[in-house]
Amino acid sequence: MSFQDKVVVVIGASSGIGAAAAIKFAEEGAKVALVGRNQEKLNNVAKKCGNPLIIAADITKDEDAKRIIEETVRHFAKIDILINNAGTGSRTNIQDKSYIQIFDRIMNTNLRAMVVLTHLAAPHLVKTKGNIVNISSVAAYRVIIPESSAYCASKAGLDHFTRTVALELAPHGVRVNVINPGPVRTDIIENTTGVSKEEATASFDSMKTLTALSRVSEPEEVADLILFTASDKSKAIITGSSIVTDNGMLLK
Repeated sequence: MSFQDKVVVVIGASSGIGAAAAIKFAEEGAKVALVGRNQEKLNNVAKKCGNPLIIAADITKDEDAKRIIEETVRHFAKIDILINNAGTGSRTNIQDKSYIQIFDRIMNTNLRAMVVLTHLAAPHLVKTKGNIVNISSVAAYRVIIPESSAYCASKAGLDHFTRTVALELAPHGVRVNVINPGPVRTDIIENTTGVSKEEATASFDSMKTLTALSRVSEPEEVADLILFTASDKSKAIITGSSIVTDNGMLLK
């Protein structure tokens, strides 16, 4: 798959799936804009992406979202592909006093920010007949973890938002799809729970029993699917689709 001279904006590019996707896009000739909150991590990813544009930003802030799109267009003159990959989560019970505060934080990151970025990028994608790939979760289909109603709702919302926007943008030649991974070895557990790397590794290892294939995905495996979905190889068949990559977790 070649993305020669394509401009790709990768949200959440500082680690995990986003970093893996950004690196693979760059290897295939794309001009990549790396977006994340952690400047040091972005710099480390950038070393593997040729000469990318680095944008340190908090996507939950509308002014930062606007800056992401404006800086990318100013630097590269266009946008061909938007990868909405940022996400967060936290366990909380509906009866907890802090529930609404946590719910708002998760929804702002996992859903509202994706909506804002899509809204801002859409006119540029119409010009290039580009496409959007949103990164959701199998939690949009099934409650995998107890006390995760905010996370599940945010991902289910992202899935349905994807379908509606895919229908809206289809007449303009713009495709919009969503990928729903199961467990993937990233730093999300460390970032959202504060546990050590060793504890996070043990947690991922325990998740193998939840999948039919008894394995957990690596970020690069999901990145391969992102690139296929964003490529011309899928342009005739895929839009408005939710593509599950979960090692058979939903089967169990």
